Amino acid sequence: MPSYNYTTCFMAAVTFAAITLASASIGSRILKVPLFDVGPMWLQAVRDLGAEMKSVVTSLFEQDTWLCPWTYVMLGITGFCLYVGYYIFVAPLNRIRQKSDLGYVPQGGMSKRDMANLVQKRRVVGDLPPVYPNGWFGVIEAHEVKKGESMSIACLGENFAVFRDDHGEVHILDAYCPHMGANLGVGGRIHGDCITCPFHGWKFRGSDGKCTSIPYADKVPDMAKVKAYPTYEINGWIYVWYHAEGEEPFWWPEEIKEITNGSWSYRGRTEHNINAHIQEIPENGADVAHLKQIHGPILLSGTDIRYMYSKMWDFVKHSWDASWSARTDPDEKHIGSLQLTHNLELFGCKFPGLELHVEARQIGPGIVYLFFNSIFGSGVFVHSLTPTEPLNQKMVHNVYANWTMPTIIAKGYLLGEALQVDRDVMIWNNKRYERRPLFVKSAEDSLIGKHRRWYSQFYSEHSPKLNFQKETLDF
Repeated sequence: MPSYNYTTCFMAAVTFAAITLASASIGSRILKVPLFDVGPMWLQAVRDLGAEMKSVVTSLFEQDTWLCPWTYVMLGITGFCLYVGYYIFVAPLNRIRQKSDLGYVPQGGMSKRDMANLVQKRRVVGDLPPVYPNGWFGVIEAHEVKKGESMSIACLGENFAVFRDDHGEVHILDAYCPHMGANLGVGGRIHGDCITCPFHGWKFRGSDGKCTSIPYADKVPDMAKVKAYPTYEINGWIYVWYHAEGEEPFWWPEEIKEITNGSWSYRGRTEHNINAHIQEIPENGADVAHLKQIHGPILLSGTDIRYMYSKMWDFVKHSWDASWSARTDPDEKHIGSLQLTHNLELFGCKFPGLELHVEARQIGPGIVYLFFNSIFGSGVFVHSLTPTEPLNQKMVHNVYANWTMPTIIAKGYLLGEALQVDRDVMIWNNKRYERRPLFVKSAEDSLIGKHRRWYSQFYSEHSPKLNFQKETLDF
């Protein structure tokens, strides 16, 4: 948080007020005098304003000024305005929604948290695909992992020890030491490119998980090692490669060069925690029919799908034109593409200049890059979707934009995206997965079928499935 010089702020506020009053006074006088008198009048006004500013600055250093309570009131107001202005116009957005924050309708005086737990317990989930597909997944945003620090992260049915070594490289290992089961990510110290177990000091190399030293043993057994996962740091994220059969990566997330070279800067993030199967979420990209139904009502009508169809806001709405397709190149078969154009309609007429053109690249099961262009500039939403549990997903959007786009505009786009996602969450949190949907003969439903066939490539023979044990009253 930057520190502010409140005296300077107060002087600026007073000076601005003086300039405003002087300009208003001069402007009204100009209209009443001959044109050839305007120049001398402005010169005299500048002299008068200079004298007033000098008087203000002089008074600031007088003892009586600092004995006056109103000086501190003005300083407080100025500081508060600057503080609020910083967060609105400069600071990146950070909006987080937990599972119980939205998407559930409390009943019978229950809290949202209790209702969320009840829905998760009673909901019919359907005939689910495997819960952890194969591919790259965002484990954590890169700036969260500092050099020489470690942390423990649970996702994809695994517990990971994530650390950045003394050379700045990130490594992801199985969290548990094979000696006595201590969690390397909780208190593990970094030495060079190794992490040291906090329990007995065994040291494991980040690149391959091999134990390199044991403080009280002369020889390290060959079998003393932990699993090391393929790790990739790019576009502000640390990704881990997950594959049920243990295969090595055969594709990689794309580099967004504008982020790497700094021409697009970070403007904020949003986070949603969702109670759903992972496939339900990217499937929205091919479900173009839901756009008008869920995302048509203007955002001012709210995100609760029970009330957002208010007639009061019927005169203005969002309109969408979208199409989805899969890449045909064998080297890019893991990529799906959504072309989307958004408009704002007022009484059925599109608002000129407010079009938003989006190309969303679905890269594997858990990464989406949404490139957008607008009248204000261009940028990208970096979307990361990671299963923290079989039916719980952590979804994060980071927005980057070029320097011509004001931060408040970029944050506005990000907030708009987040509010639209809030509406989807209310559907995802309460629906069941339909393995064989009742499709109709239409282009819209055929796209969902195409997406499912495309997405199936991320499952393999040993992809873990969620098994339920049926409860009965049999004795």
